[in-house]
Amino acid sequence: MPVAGRRPSRATEVQEAVKDIILRRGLVAGDPLPTESELMEELGIGRNSVREALKVLQAVGIVDIRHGFGMFVGRMSLAGFVDELAFHSRMTMQDERNHLGHLIEIREVLESGLVLRLIDSLDSGDLPAQLAPIRDVIEQMRAEAAVGAISPETDRLFHDLLYRPLRNPLVGQLLGAFWQVYHELRDDLGTPDESPADVARTHRDIYRAVLTGDRAAATEAMREHFAGVRSRLARLARG
Repeated sequence: MPVAGRRPSRATEVQEAVKDIILRRGLVAGDPLPTESELMEELGIGRNSVREALKVLQAVGIVDIRHGFGMFVGRMSLAGFVDELAFHSRMTMQDERNHLGHLIEIREVLESGLVLRLIDSLDSGDLPAQLAPIRDVIEQMRAEAAVGAISPETDRLFHDLLYRPLRNPLVGQLLGAFWQVYHELRDDLGTPDESPADVARTHRDIYRAVLTGDRAAATEAMREHFAGVRSRLARLARG
């Protein structure tokens, strides 16, 4: 917490000024920003403070600096969140404060709610068409399971397509961040208890429950979907 009455640093002032420029001018992701020299002139601040501020804004995804091309409004990214969470999860892997376990719990609660929202929001008459792309993914899972393991990319695609009808871009980004952390650390959890065929089956059960609008079956299928990783986490905690 900043000390009362303390003046913010010049770099902090520049950060807020750049944010204000983006909002005041109605800029969106990908739009060009004033150059470093233009910011110095417009804000009346030296080059070092401008550069320091821009580095911070770049780190949090507000500014995208493309050397040789210029500066642009950044696109929202959870890369920093993913890196930090993966690192701290690895630090606490065998600790009762296991961050990965907490992350999996949050993801299960989130997806359990999302799948019910999906059932409630979909037009039953148009449901097969909206979920049609998922059939191909389930078939791909079945084929991959028959010859070995289901690829992380196929697993992620299932969830991306499942919630796409909700038209909420943050759902994909948040689940993608959770998915990335888990897949960075999954080898640390030991051998899966469920077979690739089991994984394919649980995804198929989720799809069928949504397709038929069966809320109870969807809830149970989602619980079963996370049962394997819960078991691996419990086994790890026991040492």
